[in-house]
Amino acid sequence: MEVDITLRVDGEDRPVRVDTRTTLLDALRDRLGVVAPKKGCDHGQCGSCTVLLEGRRIVSCLTFAVSHDGAEVTTAAGLADGGRLHPVQQAFLDHDGFQCGFCTPGQICSAVGVLDELERGWPSHATRDLTAPVQAGRAEISERMSGNLCRCGAYTNIVDAIEQVAK
Repeated sequence: MEVDITLRVDGEDRPVRVDTRTTLLDALRDRLGVVAPKKGCDHGQCGSCTVLLEGRRIVSCLTFAVSHDGAEVTTAAGLADGGRLHPVQQAFLDHDGFQCGFCTPGQICSAVGVLDELERGWPSHATRDLTAPVQAGRAEISERMSGNLCRCGAYTNIVDAIEQVAK
């Protein structure tokens, strides 16, 4: 069964007809031509398809598009403000936080989500003191980014980039 939905992708309303079993990732890539989120494992284990849904990071291969009719979806391509890069994008460049680049859009969206979580004071598994303000240290950032895999092993540079923006 196919239905008509509208997704607000990177600030633009995009109507699309999808089968009710179509994932958000497939709707973005195959139906709308939005190629920033990548299809890696297609099982929610690698994070290459991470996007921001209503401002929160999700792996788009594990959610149905029809569940998000009318939702705001931001990809790594939609983070820049005109010709000015988002601070996370700039930090990734500053710290060489990518190598082959396949995981980079998902890493960047996840990093933006991590920074929002830290700003809101949400604890993670690595948070030692749940009564104190959450600190954006390497262990905290690494734990929060653990769902985004990088075959090239650029993890140190990715954490450096996120730390730069967190400061």
